Formats: sequence, structure tokens, C-alpha cells
Amino acid sequence: MEELKGFGFVMPHWAYWGWLAVMPLLLIAAARAKGVLPKVKHEADATAFERAVDWLSDRSGMFVALWSVNAVLAYTYEVVMRYAFNQPTIWVHESSYLLFGMQYVIAGAYGLLHGAHVRVDVIYTKLSKRARGAVDVITSVFFFAFVLVMISTGWRFFSDSYGMGERSLETWQVQYWPVKATLLLGAVLILLAGVSQLIKDIRRFELACQEHR
Repeated sequence: MEELKGFGFVMPHWAYWGWLAVMPLLLIAAARAKGVLPKVKHEADATAFERAVDWLSDRSGMFVALWSVNAVLAYTYEVVMRYAFNQPTIWVHESSYLLFGMQYVIAGAYGLLHGAHVRVDVIYTKLSKRARGAVDVITSVFFFAFVLVMISTGWRFFSDSYGMGERSLETWQVQYWPVKATLLLGAVLILLAGVSQLIKDIRRFELACQEHR
């Protein structure tokens, strides 16, 4: 970072990654201490595996959602420095769009748990409960095929980036391998969430079949 001394305050790389790791944990701990941390809702007949994975999916989404606070603070700092002191930053924009990119891939499991992913329901909603259950179970094959490809690709991207010590081409030159690691992490999280969802779908299908008899 020696070559960046003439740019005013520059966020050290270790501080950026360290703060992203610690800051959400501090806020979650504060919310728990005040008794305002929302509980994860489980189905009454959920297995221990489902409960554990659903908790992980929910909390991982909450964890990365809290990163948005950093973007607000960083851009506020950028505006003040740019227009009040004529010292625009070289790191705020890049740090923020990397943050939002990492949010996107890690929050996939949270989206699956809470039904936030886009789906086409024009025909699906017209099916019977048993037919919908069958469709959910059968189409999970395509979901798992996609996620396994995502894990394979994420691992390759991460290992290549880490091996070459990849950094951004911008002046800040932040490391890229942690960003690539979130692709792998997000894929693993959504795989676990998918297994949990498949268990729920099978149970609902079996229940629908029993009701149909």
C-alpha cells in the first residue's frame, strides 16, 4: 500500500476483509442480547438435519444482508471527501460492488429457504397438491445438476485465483480470491438448502398422496 500514500485514506485490504467477517457477527450478537433477533421458523415435523440447514441458510442470508450498512457508510464517506475536501477515494466504489456481488452468491440459500427465487407458476398453480409435489421432486434433478456445476466452477475459479494471487486491475488492487471463494461457499450453502428443500418436498408429496386415497 506504500504507492497509495498520495491518495488520502485508503482502506487496507486486511481491514476490509476482516471487517466484513466481524461486523455482521457483532450486530447479530447485539440483536440477540437485546432479544430482537428473529427466530428461524421450522416445520413441526422437520428433521434435525432440516433444522440445522434451515438455520444456516437463514443466518447466512442475514449475515450478508448486514453488509449493506457498510456500503451506505462508505458512500457517505466518499461524498463528504469528494465534495467537502476534494479528495475522492479510490476504493469505495470497488469495495461496494464486490460486496454486493458476494452478497448475491451467498444469499442464494436464504432465497431458496424463503421462496424468494423467481419461478414460473402459470401452470404449476393449476395443478393438484399431489401433482405439484411430484413436479417439485422431479425437477429437483435439474436444480442439483446446476448446483454441482456451480460448485465445480466455483472451486476452479477460487483455486486458480488463489494460486496466482489474483488482484483487481484498479488502483486499490484488492485480492480477488476471497470474492471467488464466496462463489464456492454460496454454491455449497445452496446445495445444503436444496437437500433440505427436497426432504420437505418428498414429505409433502407423500402426505398429498395419503390425502388423495
